[in-house]
Amino acid sequence: MSEKHVKVIERAGPKGFVAVLAYIGAAIYFIQQSNGGFWEVILALLQAAVWPVYVVYHVLLTLGA
Repeated sequence: MSEKHVKVIERAGPKGFVAVLAYIGAAIYFIQQSNGGFWEVILALLQAAVWPVYVVYHVLLTLGA
């Protein structure tokens, strides 16, 4: 039997890098806005993960969709 090799090329690297930078920036912003307590920081990290959802929601509301 001959072995077959499959070459997988992943080209999502730059998009992932931009997403990570956006998350880090949002996390820094939300942590600075918190009081610095443990649960406030945890909430800030969660807010940093879901802020794009709120942006899209409000843009759709503005567009009347």
